[in-house]
Amino acid sequence: MPATPAWPPRSAPRLFVDDELGEGQIFALEGNHAHYLGKVMRVAEGDAIILCDNVTGEWAASVTQVDKRRVAVRVDQRLRPREQVPDFWLCPALLKKDRFDWVLEKATELGVRAIHPVLMRRCVATSLNPDRAQTIVTEAAEQCARTALPDLAQPVKLEQILRDWPAERAIFFADEIGGTPAADAFSAHSGPAALLIGPEGGFDNAEREMLRSHPMVRPITLGPRILRGETAALAATALWMGAQGDWAN
Repeated sequence: MPATPAWPPRSAPRLFVDDELGEGQIFALEGNHAHYLGKVMRVAEGDAIILCDNVTGEWAASVTQVDKRRVAVRVDQRLRPREQVPDFWLCPALLKKDRFDWVLEKATELGVRAIHPVLMRRCVATSLNPDRAQTIVTEAAEQCARTALPDLAQPVKLEQILRDWPAERAIFFADEIGGTPAADAFSAHSGPAALLIGPEGGFDNAEREMLRSHPMVRPITLGPRILRGETAALAATALWMGAQGDWAN
């Protein structure tokens, strides 16, 4: 006797929505969501989709009607509560657009709780489009089946982020001139943490001095090679997830 297919199927389209979800709700998806479901995924009445609201978790829903510009759905049942992601912030220096897009996407997939872009003296980029950045992290969360979106802050200067830094959160500062090996530092730590990565041109002397004098900063090294900003950010994040995050469970 053949096995009963899983419902909803793993291939069902997955979307984050703005409204809080609940069993039995009926509503319409419009705009980009409707275009994606109707034109790209070509859903039909009765098809299953998966919805997340970043509040209550992940829900199975059924398509009840497909029109040219809207797709009506019914929320059927909750599949998972909103996940508790590791309490780890990524604080990357703002990079050129395509490289920073990659950091946003992959940091979301790796499971960071928050992304706090930092402006430093040698940053080439000086601004971030918040709507575009939010779209990137949302689509990455949909792709990797996260049920919790990372918090995404607007870029702030290094001086400001250090001045307002919470006293209970360690900052691991990836310093190209050296520090404790990252794997050792991560394994020995407990509690909230953040990772600070520099820009294309690296930290200048004043920034390095400012960082090393801050009580919550822990200088680390990422090995013998000089890494690009995006490589350093994601390699160190993966290392953290393996040592202290949800990869270790």
